Amino acid sequence: MAKRKERDDDADDAPRESARLRPSIVKDKTKRSELMAKLRREKTKEKKKRIKERNKAEEEAIALGEELLQDEEADEFAAHFNRVQTPRVLITTCPHPHKVVYPFIGELLCVIPDAIYYRRAGYPLKKIVEYATNGDFTAMIVIHENRNRINGMLIISLPEGPTAHFRVSSVVLGKKIKGHGRPTHHKPELILNNFDTRLGHRLGRMIASLFPQDPQFRGRRSVTFHNQRDFIFFRHHRFIQECGPRFTLKLMSIQKGTFDTKHGEFEWIRKASLGNGRKQFYL
Repeated sequence: MAKRKERDDDADDAPRESARLRPSIVKDKTKRSELMAKLRREKTKEKKKRIKERNKAEEEAIALGEELLQDEEADEFAAHFNRVQTPRVLITTCPHPHKVVYPFIGELLCVIPDAIYYRRAGYPLKKIVEYATNGDFTAMIVIHENRNRINGMLIISLPEGPTAHFRVSSVVLGKKIKGHGRPTHHKPELILNNFDTRLGHRLGRMIASLFPQDPQFRGRRSVTFHNQRDFIFFRHHRFIQECGPRFTLKLMSIQKGTFDTKHGEFEWIRKASLGNGRKQFYL
């Protein structure tokens, strides 16, 4: 009896819900007019709420833009964007890497102009950072692998940092890409997509500092970092032909200063407490 009563109640609620959504089915003219007026008020209220939220978002974006401009004038990458220094990148590996790392590094050397490879040979990373700083390098890239799979990347801006740690996945070398092109030595055009938040903007400037600001468009080379749902997809093209490599980055942390595992202060770190919601993104 209780189940039947619940079904009867649901059946009674259905016409009321239909009437709320479609006033035309209400036969009484007065009630129909009242219902239509109520729906109009609700619609107007929702519209005003959306306008208010949009205006608030625009004001926050303007304020954020002004703050970002002030921050950019004195951040670690200002010298690069003011054309005071030319990017020079040193690429190295984790200690005792497997041979899978070297073809990937070879293709990175083709992607980034003025990049050189430095053999790790068991040196502590801090020593290599010191060497690179004294050698007037502006950034370091450290490639990590585990069980013959490339799984991590550090980008260290020199001499003052910051240091970004990425998880690397879906690595495909150029020779494995069907119909791949051959890159030239022209300076590429850099394309950064969807780095919209404060953190994303900072990360975009860090990536941009690896590449020269005067691309040679005659070479028709482009390097793309496309952020989608906090996954950064890397692609390298010459005109419309992909050259490789192809890989995906996911930011795990940004640390102030150069690499320091003991006393380093983190600007941002990905934690489980940040939430695993599919609609919560940080870049």
